[in-house]
Amino acid sequence: MFSPSTSVGKVELMLDLISQRQVALGSNLANVHTPGYVRRDIDFQEYLGSMNSPLETKLSQRLGPSAIIEVKSGEEIRPDKELMEIQNNAILYTMATRRMSNIITEMKTVINVGK
Repeated sequence: MFSPSTSVGKVELMLDLISQRQVALGSNLANVHTPGYVRRDIDFQEYLGSMNSPLETKLSQRLGPSAIIEVKSGEEIRPDKELMEIQNNAILYTMATRRMSNIITEMKTVINVGK
């Protein structure tokens, strides 16, 4: 069953995660030569893997994405890898914004048909 509010919530959460990941990756790149700095990242699979359950989806929406930036101790910060991950993140952002646009278009169609 299609539920626009659930779909919008999932895409909104994904956009929030992408935004938080961009912050983490940018921070890694900015601190590549900072002694003692530890690499940070977000694991989408770990966070979004439970979104099939309505209860877990509501819980993850309440917690918000900022709680899941992980410290990756022992991982070397490589500028080439960070730049590649930033590009991957940009692709995910494009996909998520297109999905949100499609959801809004579907809702507009339902509203117009219902008139």
